[in-house]
Amino acid sequence: MERVTLRIPKQQVEEVERLVDSGEFPNRSEAIRSAVREMINDQEECRQHETNERGLAKV
Repeated sequence: MERVTLRIPKQQVEEVERLVDSGEFPNRSEAIRSAVREMINDQEECRQHETNERGLAKV
């Protein structure tokens, strides 16, 4: 895995900490990795949906 350094607002860090403290994630890194995976999956679904819509429009 590669290390990435980023700056995010304190409020967002606190929200991530709450997720970790509640046991939803084992640590901040895993919570952020999960968020990135979800964002990538959402973007891919949007692209596929847009491709499907363009394909239907041509018919």
